[in-house]
Amino acid sequence: MVSTHPLGIQASGSQYLPQKLNNTTLSPNQELLPLSARVNRHDSLEIGGCDVTTLVEQFGSPLYILDEETLRTACRQYHDTFKQYYKDESQVLYASKAWNCLAICAIVASEGLGIDVVSGGELYTALNAGVTPDKIYLHGNNKSRDELVLAIESGCTIVADNWYELKILVELATNSSPVRIMLRLTPGIECHTHEYIRTGHLDSKFGFDPNDLDQVFGFVSKQPSLNCVGLHAHIGSQIFERQPHRDLAAVMVQWLRDAAKYNLELTELNVGGGLGIKYTESDDPPSIEEWSKAICEVVQQACAAENLPLPKLLCEPGRSLIATACVTAYSIGSAKVIPDLRTYVTIDGGMSDNPRPITYQSVYRSVVANKMSAALTETVTLAGKHCESGDILIKNAQLPKTEPGDILVVMGTGAYNYSMASNYNRLPRPAAVLVANGEANLILLRENYQDIIRQDCLPERLK
Repeated sequence: MVSTHPLGIQASGSQYLPQKLNNTTLSPNQELLPLSARVNRHDSLEIGGCDVTTLVEQFGSPLYILDEETLRTACRQYHDTFKQYYKDESQVLYASKAWNCLAICAIVASEGLGIDVVSGGELYTALNAGVTPDKIYLHGNNKSRDELVLAIESGCTIVADNWYELKILVELATNSSPVRIMLRLTPGIECHTHEYIRTGHLDSKFGFDPNDLDQVFGFVSKQPSLNCVGLHAHIGSQIFERQPHRDLAAVMVQWLRDAAKYNLELTELNVGGGLGIKYTESDDPPSIEEWSKAICEVVQQACAAENLPLPKLLCEPGRSLIATACVTAYSIGSAKVIPDLRTYVTIDGGMSDNPRPITYQSVYRSVVANKMSAALTETVTLAGKHCESGDILIKNAQLPKTEPGDILVVMGTGAYNYSMASNYNRLPRPAAVLVANGEANLILLRENYQDIIRQDCLPERLK
């Protein structure tokens, strides 16, 4: 008899598969598994035409599996809907802090997207992936002088965050070649998301205080070495609400109006990102098209109300572009049964490859890739292998009966998993493969023990 999940859905791995009706294109952020996910005749999960269990045999585990179809679909939905609903120029940027590597930067750039970077390392990666500097925007609340020099020399746009940075930029810039900047402002807008990923409220480390607006505009207007082209604001991450973005658009357009008093011709408006994804069955985010349409409409309405020309509209989604496109495959190891209390099932990864549960109390869903149609007969706690009691990936996971060697797949791991991964307990970081049309290509090599000690230095007297 097939058991039932606590949320009332049918108890088998197939329940999580994308359901396409009337050949419609699904919004990736509203799905739990990548768009190409299927169950094959061996009752195994397939992604990108590749059997997950075979991928683990070939590349080992833990293994990040990135579905190219899902990533490209999300890119196209953002790109196309902004072109459709905004009457002037627009540019979608990928917030690459979600997962920055050469292959991903190259893919999103090939779909017409720009790149939002937040460090010299992310900027260096984007440049080496072939992204043109005019489509790269550098963020950060404490950019180093070296990072600013790299940004200036590369020709990308710098999103200035504070007075300290503005003054350094004036030092570094020259009148003959003004530095292209935008100003990040804190809009003072709250939204219902985790405290650590709210960035729009006034008590935030990011951006100029709106009370300093006149001083900031006045200062920038007197600096011929700074070419200020626009404004930026961001209100947070994993957002399902729409009203905060309506409020943001109205506030930012008022700032554009205020800038005109200082003869600043600001032509770009970056409203940030923040659209959430479906991590669990109860999550109900707007689709990419719904979110994009709403953003385009509110900015156009706000500009009309203020009788201002439309600026170039930018947004910078990250999680909603990449998260659903990736799953992480683990090999199941030991189990510990504590009668009448809990059963622990252990995997060969954990907080070093996915720190979000221990950091943000994030919730995920999982399936056993080699038992996709099996009844969910067990409630277990999926524990990582690290020497840390809090290294718990999923509490109360509904699974079929598992055995050592089964392949566990955790969904929605494309955002902030590899990018926040560590070598805690000196575990090598996992490999990542890009799958499409039945082919798998490595995009990140698995680290080995030699990689772990590569940067270690042993003083001569200790040898």
